[in-house]
Amino acid sequence: MESIFHEKQEGSLCAQHCLNNLLQGEYFSPVELSSIAHQLDEEERMRMAEGGVTSEDYRTFLQQPSGNMDDSGFFSIQVISNALKVWGLELILFNSPEYQRLRIDPINERSFICNYKEHWFTVRKLGKQWFNLNSLLTGPELISDTYLALFLAQLQQEGYSIFVVKGDLPDCEADQLLQMIRVQQMHRPKLIGEELAQLKEQRVQKTDLERVLEANDGSGMLDEDEEDLQRALALSRQEIDLEDEEADLRRAIQLSMQGTSRNICQDTPQTSGTHLTSEELRKRREAYFEKQQQQQQQDPPGHPCGKPNTSSGALDSDLGDAMSEEDMLQAAVTMSLETVRSNFKTEGKK
Repeated sequence: MESIFHEKQEGSLCAQHCLNNLLQGEYFSPVELSSIAHQLDEEERMRMAEGGVTSEDYRTFLQQPSGNMDDSGFFSIQVISNALKVWGLELILFNSPEYQRLRIDPINERSFICNYKEHWFTVRKLGKQWFNLNSLLTGPELISDTYLALFLAQLQQEGYSIFVVKGDLPDCEADQLLQMIRVQQMHRPKLIGEELAQLKEQRVQKTDLERVLEANDGSGMLDEDEEDLQRALALSRQEIDLEDEEADLRRAIQLSMQGTSRNICQDTPQTSGTHLTSEELRKRREAYFEKQQQQQQQDPPGHPCGKPNTSSGALDSDLGDAMSEEDMLQAAVTMSLETVRSNFKTEGKK
């Protein structure tokens, strides 16, 4: 593809690009085409003068702008045709009845010039392959042999005028190289307008991104990461708080149990009772404390530990019942602590 000469669109000089892409070189410039257009204008003026320079038709002709060129750089088919005559080339209208009667397969031609709404472009065979050399494309577009007839038919349907270029085109490097090799094109070249639109969109997106970064002091892209970090830290702090509360609760229960134990005389033996219901435990506890109060009223002050003056068997039985109650209370506290710990962990996971 690099060896193919392809002029891209500049202003309205599509006629110049069309001719140079056809001939595969910088053969024509706007100045040369303007010279051909002025020459054609002069020839037309001379023919109109033959009817008399004082005629109404002649004065009207002089007032009209040139039909062969304009200030934008457009050139007529007459200018293109005269420019090709220098190379011995001739243009024939492809869809004219005269040419259609010849029943020539387009694939057997060498090149076409197409025009629609003052835009000119070339379709030419280089080597053994056809290429669309439209100056509005970013590069040559490969056209398969089977697609060529459909491509030309589509142009005709869209209103294009198609001209067959007859004659021997000048030799060019691309034609010689592509005679030996065939090229493949993976992606169709874009229109220059499409490429400019994409570049403009990219610039707009880049500007918007820079504006966002400036508004956030360059840290706008890090907001999401910072939020995730803050959520993780909050969960971590919550877990630490739960652990601290659990430790405080455990210490409070232990102190409470120690306080209960100190209320019992140090020489009281530790015994384990049988499993009793809560109602039986409550009744035995009330009976025990009633006995303690009665004993304290009977014993003189300073009696060690307020120990009741009863037989050892009765005391052991009462203390055994009391310690059984304490054992059950400790077991209940332990179960409660496990339940609290489980609840804290469940709330922490939420």
